[in-house]
Amino acid sequence: MTPLRQKMINDMKLRRFALGTQKLYVYAVEDLAKYYNRSPDLISEEEAHGYLLYLQEEKKLEWGSCNCMAAGLNFFYKTTLKEENIKFTIPKRKQTRKLPTIFSRSDLIKLFDATDSLRNRMILTTAYSAGLRVSEVVSLKPEHIESGRKLIRVEQGKGNKDRYTLLSDKLLKDLRVYWKRYHPKEYLFYPTGNPHKPLTKNMAWKIFNKAKQKAGLKRGKGIHSLRHYVESDIMGSMA
Repeated sequence: MTPLRQKMINDMKLRRFALGTQKLYVYAVEDLAKYYNRSPDLISEEEAHGYLLYLQEEKKLEWGSCNCMAAGLNFFYKTTLKEENIKFTIPKRKQTRKLPTIFSRSDLIKLFDATDSLRNRMILTTAYSAGLRVSEVVSLKPEHIESGRKLIRVEQGKGNKDRYTLLSDKLLKDLRVYWKRYHPKEYLFYPTGNPHKPLTKNMAWKIFNKAKQKAGLKRGKGIHSLRHYVESDIMGSMA
């Protein structure tokens, strides 16, 4: 690792950036350097703008992806290189808002019934019932389930913020059955045979996609689509 890269990482650590943000920002600078085949501190502001234009016009990256790359370059030039007058922005195009494609009640029942284990079923039903992001589901720990208060504590969710979400009676009942069978220790959901590690987001996505395929469903682009639903009596109908 070069001293410059290490300095950028240290700058981000001092500001307590999330690990995912650190990796994204480092990638942005690394890709810029590869594009020009030069050390990033030798690349001018004008050249960096040309690189962002390349991402937008030739690679056809979405606005959000381009904006993240611009944010990484902004941090590198402003904070690590102390070039305070440099600023990279990607103007946002006018967007039309589309409603998410949602599952019907029967679709959800088919999806949950298509899981091949109680653990996998609970991962999907917890995401659905509590309205959790996939990163929040796999980060759950047993102590986050506050049964007395009927709440689930979500630590370091979006924006690195803690929050609470509701714990339904049905989900609590199912989680108690899950607890008796799996005896989770550090993490509520863990890989088979390794109770001291959390399930990865990729594993959770595969669980969703496998169940969706087995159920023969076309709707829903990923496990995150379960968050589009507010809990209804469907959870009770699966008792």
